[in-house]
Amino acid sequence: MSAGIAAIAYHLPDAVLDNAALALVDPRFHADKVKAKTGIDRRHIAARGECASDLAIAAAVKLFASHGIAPGSVDYLIFCTQAPDYFLPTTACLIHQRLGLRHDAGAVDINLGCSGFIYGLGLAKGLIASDQATRVLLLTADTYSKFMAAGDMGVRSIFGDGAAATLVEAGEGRALGAFVYGSDGSGAPNLIVPTGGLRDAGDDARFETVSGEMRRGKPLAMNGPEVFNFTIAAVPDLVRATLARAGLVAGDIDLWVFHQANATMLEALRRKLDLPPERFWLDLAEVGNTVSSTIPIALARAQAAGRLMPGMRLMLVGFGVGYSWGACVAEWGS
Repeated sequence: MSAGIAAIAYHLPDAVLDNAALALVDPRFHADKVKAKTGIDRRHIAARGECASDLAIAAAVKLFASHGIAPGSVDYLIFCTQAPDYFLPTTACLIHQRLGLRHDAGAVDINLGCSGFIYGLGLAKGLIASDQATRVLLLTADTYSKFMAAGDMGVRSIFGDGAAATLVEAGEGRALGAFVYGSDGSGAPNLIVPTGGLRDAGDDARFETVSGEMRRGKPLAMNGPEVFNFTIAAVPDLVRATLARAGLVAGDIDLWVFHQANATMLEALRRKLDLPPERFWLDLAEVGNTVSSTIPIALARAQAAGRLMPGMRLMLVGFGVGYSWGACVAEWGS
């Protein structure tokens, strides 16, 4: 049974952190320089007490309302986040209850970041192809701001909070095609929240987050140059492998939608792959790097801008924290 993306909606927190505000915190981060390097003008920040699950629920409610989807028609919920409400219970179960899904609908969390949307699509396709579900609700949401130290301007200038709700369902004309994945845990130290889990519960250290909350342990740490080097090395091979699995060449792709990491990285990838700029979607100026939600948000915004039309063939590419990477080919339905 074929499966594909039927609808997408997204939600961003109300609070906005623009480049001018960053410059007030640290004059070295001049607004124009931040925009030139990252391609980002502003990013949204979750409020105190506002969790990734809250953003995901808001996105799902928008999806249901804008596309006339009954919550009772959802057979399975996948929640992709690296900011769960608790160690246990599973946050997907809490979302399931708050959305009023059927009791016989499955619900599961997956802990993945920048590649999470691709992995989630693959899992949704598998559920449908194996006749376990007809409609899968894939929610992606992250609140990296709650892991970031207020004074770490490098990560603060890049990451924003946000969520997306994607309905994957059975049916012709919305095909999810070839998938290719990859993992390399040796890159884990280059993008990590080192304390708070069971491997290292942390000590009595405290840090102030971007939203002004005080948290115990150590904040998110990123080795930007190493993440960049990994991306430039791994993603071109990923793209070539996905094209080969699909039996396609680059010219067969109508629109390339990569994880919206930052403009410098994406432009380096575009040039290395020799992709035409008019078919390469770059759209992170208003939202920043929203981790697992960058690709669905980019798709929704491309559709709203008239750049994504029915029948177009897409290459979706995710990569980052883990290290983890994945790509797939998709046909955009009506």
